[in-house]
Amino acid sequence: MRRRDFLFETSRSAIGLALVPRFPRTQTSAGVPDAARLIADLEKEIPQAMTDTRVPGLSIAVVRDAKLFWRRGFGVKRAAPNECVDHDTVFEAGSVSKTVFAYAAMKLCERGVIDLDTPLTRYTPLRILDGDPRLDLIAARHVLSHTSGLQNWRSEREPLKIHFTPGEQYLYSGEGYSYLQSVVTQLTGHVDPTRCATYEAGLKVCATDFDSYMQANLFVPFGMASSGYVSTDAYERRAAHPHDAQGRPLARKKPTAIDAARYGAAGGLHTTPTDYAKFLIEIIDPKPSDRYRLEKRTLAEMVRPHVKGGESPASSRALGWEVIRTDKDDFIVHGGDNPGFHAFAAASLARKTGYIFMTNGDGGVALLKKLIVGDTTLNRLLTTS
Repeated sequence: MRRRDFLFETSRSAIGLALVPRFPRTQTSAGVPDAARLIADLEKEIPQAMTDTRVPGLSIAVVRDAKLFWRRGFGVKRAAPNECVDHDTVFEAGSVSKTVFAYAAMKLCERGVIDLDTPLTRYTPLRILDGDPRLDLIAARHVLSHTSGLQNWRSEREPLKIHFTPGEQYLYSGEGYSYLQSVVTQLTGHVDPTRCATYEAGLKVCATDFDSYMQANLFVPFGMASSGYVSTDAYERRAAHPHDAQGRPLARKKPTAIDAARYGAAGGLHTTPTDYAKFLIEIIDPKPSDRYRLEKRTLAEMVRPHVKGGESPASSRALGWEVIRTDKDDFIVHGGDNPGFHAFAAASLARKTGYIFMTNGDGGVALLKKLIVGDTTLNRLLTTS
């Protein structure tokens, strides 16, 4: 199994475990810890959990009442020399990137640039594979809900193909997001044919202005000054470094515009939990719609369950999000893995609470299990009234 697929599978297992049993419902009353007490407990629990799972660094942000309630960095950016994680430390978000791109894609639907249910081949002459007429059925809704039929990533062993008629069932697909990103770029940006590279199974990809587009249309308007897809001097000064499951340093590649053209939408975002919390707040307590922010009806469609899919029986896929439906509330969640990094975001739509944490170690999956499986302190923060 390729490293990317291994990390994806272990992350999915962790998320599935986290949702069984269902999120607890905690009330703030006599004998029940309030949010401040839960934070104090969490600050004591996290360092030991990091030691147990050999995760060098972690950064976390908690949202309550649709406001940034608490944020904290733990550990170090890299094992040697020791550089402490702080609020400005930038991590790779992995597949949590999909939530941000999905929002931008939904805004393009509002503006009439694309339609959720119009086949993507209507917008572009690009054909990502030949010989399968089902390509002409794949629409943005299929990609965003992981019902396109495309596999997660192509490889020499598994060439790109459509595994079922689009819309019939769920199959998690980074390739689908990469495809939709390429269509969006053709409609809103430009491709630089002089800067290209070869990726999985000989795929040729050229640099685009995807980073600039997302900066102008989401990150800057939302105040996410530490977010992007391409390496800059500021990013390099603040970047966390990846580590393996034993806490040993891994090589870190500086992401280029070509890398962003291939992986940006699916897993190329680098950001801080503080920045991502600003985006999360726009999901759970949106400001009035404008050129950049979604209308409430569009946002409701984005977080509406579309198809059953996930490790938990209560899990469905929305557009860019996984939705966990309980008797009392809907929770939106997403995890993400890149080599040496792990991230996880969760939010309660009804309570307007949420959290995002990011780590710089493959042990982040094990750390995730310690922090969110069952009736944990972090889950109580999400569900405390």
